[in-house]
Amino acid sequence: MIEHDVEQGSEAWLRVRAGIPTSSMFDKIVTKSGAASKSATKYMNELLAERMMGHPLEEHVSLWMMRGRELEAEAVLFYEAQRNLDTKRIGFITNDDGTIGTSPDRAVGADGLVELKVPAPHTHVHYLLARELDAEYRPQVQGQLWLTERKWVDLCSYHPEMPKALIRVERDEGFIKILREHVTAFSLELEAMARECKRRGWIPEESRAQTFDKLSQMLRSTRRAEDESLSFE
Repeated sequence: MIEHDVEQGSEAWLRVRAGIPTSSMFDKIVTKSGAASKSATKYMNELLAERMMGHPLEEHVSLWMMRGRELEAEAVLFYEAQRNLDTKRIGFITNDDGTIGTSPDRAVGADGLVELKVPAPHTHVHYLLARELDAEYRPQVQGQLWLTERKWVDLCSYHPEMPKALIRVERDEGFIKILREHVTAFSLELEAMARECKRRGWIPEESRAQTFDKLSQMLRSTRRAEDESLSFE
């Protein structure tokens, strides 16, 4: 497991995750029931396209996604107060080969994660009434636990005008075994396809390791500039 020190949503974060399968998209590889997804080929082509272009595909940012970012700090404070603990920001985590990744919102102690949601009102009510995670999110959440080697994820659904919802999801070793098999096979096929695309000259020869080095250098330069700016204030 490798943790990459990048800020979620930043250009560095977008580029370090481009071209590899990530947990938020694991449902395109394996369904909630553990079967192979019919979307796998389309998803692989999207990842190959990102490698060819050298940047991630454009992502639509909805009104509720923007609202979620604005209220994230409030949601964090609520969660930490409820659980009486501190959380830690996570950048981006990959397997040792850097070929599969995940970016949970925050780490909790040595064993847990927290996913913060600031959804539309009707979705928040759904979380309040359901008191359990929808099965459609199983590949994503269990994928996070697989790659981070942690035991549980807390889903915190936050709305400033309604009661808050906290749902804990435990590690499911049976599903993780199935998930690991599907995602690993998908990743191996993706890398083989990428090598063929490189042979044809469609993908630059620069390795992902070189890309990680460039991103790290860019992040250090940005932080150094920020520190220098603060020193003159």
